[in-house]
Amino acid sequence: MTTTYHARPIAPAALQQLRDTDDAGRPCAPYTDGEGGAPLRCCLRLSAAGERIALVSYAPLRRWAAERWARPGAYDEQGPVFIHAEDCGGPAGRERYPFDRAGALRVLRRYDSEGRIVGGRLLEIPEDAASGFDAAFAEAFADPAVALVHVRAVTYGCFHFEVRRP
Repeated sequence: MTTTYHARPIAPAALQQLRDTDDAGRPCAPYTDGEGGAPLRCCLRLSAAGERIALVSYAPLRRWAAERWARPGAYDEQGPVFIHAEDCGGPAGRERYPFDRAGALRVLRRYDSEGRIVGGRLLEIPEDAASGFDAAFAEAFADPAVALVHVRAVTYGCFHFEVRRP
């Protein structure tokens, strides 16, 4: 039996908060995207020119830990993510792995049920991105200690999406 993994967008309740004040305590500052191409974590697609978006600070592990009374300690980090300035309704379909440009480098950080890092791996996205991600997630979740995996860009460290244990 093959397990299917899916990227999780930022939850609607978190988005509502981020559109007011981000996880660093700064007010949201929407703007019109003049060029397009920003990776939107609310709907897991690239922005189009002319859309209203915002760059906010987001702490994905902190929010996950708060749901479970976990204690990530020093592993709690926040960083920049793009979101729509207004509710967009989330992903249009079941995009499995967004922002999957072949050759791009991603780090997959593995976390346990307390939110501590229990490993990770570098992934150069192959031409068949789905197979590459599937293999990396199967490897991660083969360790019973792994509760979730965060996918981040290597160059800027930006959070792209989360996959939880199936």
